[in-house]
Formats: sequence, C-alpha cells, structure tokens
Amino acid sequence: MLPVDGIIIRIATGNRAADKGAHMRISDILSSPAITISFEVFPPKTSDSFDSVLESAKNIAALRPDFMSVTYGAGGGTSKFTAAIAADIQNTYNVPMLAHLTCVSSTREAVLSTVRSYVEYGIENIMALRGDIPADGKIETDYEHAYQLIEDIRACGDFCIGGACYPEGHIECAHKSDDIKYLKQKVDAGCDFLTTQMFFDNNIFYNFLYRAREAGINVPILPGIMPITKARQLKRSIAMSGTNVPERFYAIVDRFGEDPAAMKQAGIIYASEQIIDLIANGITHIHVYSMNYPDVAMGIMKNLDHILTGRKDYLSL
Repeated sequence: MLPVDGIIIRIATGNRAADKGAHMRISDILSSPAITISFEVFPPKTSDSFDSVLESAKNIAALRPDFMSVTYGAGGGTSKFTAAIAADIQNTYNVPMLAHLTCVSSTREAVLSTVRSYVEYGIENIMALRGDIPADGKIETDYEHAYQLIEDIRACGDFCIGGACYPEGHIECAHKSDDIKYLKQKVDAGCDFLTTQMFFDNNIFYNFLYRAREAGINVPILPGIMPITKARQLKRSIAMSGTNVPERFYAIVDRFGEDPAAMKQAGIIYASEQIIDLIANGITHIHVYSMNYPDVAMGIMKNLDHILTGRKDYLSL
C-alpha cells in the first residue's frame, strides 16, 4: 500500500507474460548455488537513440545471462525507456529483468506511477536507489534516503527489491561504520539483495563483505564489476565514485590507454580475472556493468566459458 494524497493504494502484482521463465524473482535466482552472471544496461537519454540502445541490450540478452538490469535516468527522465527495454528483453529473450527506480528527484506520486507502469509491463524486480543529486541541484522532498523508497515499494505489492551498497563507503558518508548502519536500514526496510558499486581490488570487497555480515546483513551481496575499456572511462569512474585503483591497473592504462583495441582487450581480461578470483573464493553471483557494449559482455563470457558450465550456446552467436 502507498499513501498518495491521503489515499491508500495497493498495486496488484502478477505475471503478465505467458512465459513464466522470464518472470523469475532475482532472489530466487540468487538462492541457487550455481554460478550466475548478470549484466547492466542503461536506457537512451532521448528517443532518437532508443533503437540503437535496444539493439545493444538485445545483443547482450542473446548471451543468456541469468538476469539483466536497466538503469533509470535522473529525475525519471528515461523511466519510460527503462520499462520498455526491460519488458522487450524479458518477453523476447526470456531473460529476467531488474528495473531501476530512483527517488531523489521524484515525488511519491511519480514513484507510484512508475511502479504501476512496471507492473503493467510485467516487471516484478525493482532496484531501489536514492540516485545521484542532479547537476542542477533540483531535488524533491518526499524521499531523503533509499530505505524510504524501499518501504514504499514493499508496501505496494509483492516485489523483489534490490539495493545498492558501497564497499569503500558512500562518497557522501564520512565513516564506514555509519555507511554499514544505513545499509542495514535498507535491508530491514525490505531489501532482498544488494549489488555493490564497482571496485577494482577484490580485497576491498572481501573486507566489506565481512563487515556487512558482522552487522547482521545476511541478504545476497553481488559484486559489481566494471570492465574499463577506455582510459577516459577510468578517470570518469574515479571522479564519480572515488573508488581506489590498484597500481597494477594504472600500469595497464598507462601502457595500453592510447591503443583502443589493446585497452579494450586488457580491460576485459582484468575484469575477467576479478570475476575468476571472486568465484574461486566462493562468490557465485556476479553483476557486470556492461556500459551497453555487447562485445565486452561477450568477451567476458568467452573468458569464463569453462567456468560457466552449461553456457556454451552463446559461443555460436
């Protein structure tokens, strides 16, 4: 149930498509002991590039990941594209979809409208995020923290809800202990699983996972892996997230950054090695930020072909 203008509304959820396989809850996928790989894509900013973005997303879906996520633009400006891409892939490729929803620039009424559209599209997995403050600084006041959005989505119906976490601490949070406390608040509000911000040193993730478990956070935590395939991409990523970059990776960028083909290959290999190390240490569910690059997603899948048993079908694509 969600209060809007004094009215309590409960949104009826349920599968719309005939193919039940695509409508798996992410939490059910993560309950399996099998190794899973998922990919994130982002929607276009304008309708002019919708077809090309959808084509890239479809090519990634053709690799048969365990699920895919679609991000959500600041202020909800691309929300209609998020729902459309998620529904198209879910129904065409039988790939379960996770649709993002941010709240920092949204009113409660806008959130309700977006959740209703997700239901109509047959989407039952929602990634609930506060979202970044827009460049113009314009925000709404209905939501201050992600846990409030999680509470409202949970009250709307039987959704599977994901949340974000930050192995190195949120950039706006001064103390890691406080960051873990706020993360526990998200889980207590009804978050079913968590996905981390990108990191380039797996030891940071292992340390974070220990601290989260010590705090009583027992939901699945998926490491988020970002293949850096362009030198400028690394600079932008550091500026946005403040993530630590090992000297080993700086050396890779210094050596190959001016050669696009070599940098792409090196970036795919580095991300693949991160994933292999995670799997070797018992982390079986991996989320990859694809940046809408099907060839990057394909490169990672090929590098893991014998590790991801039963996934040889994509090699013929």
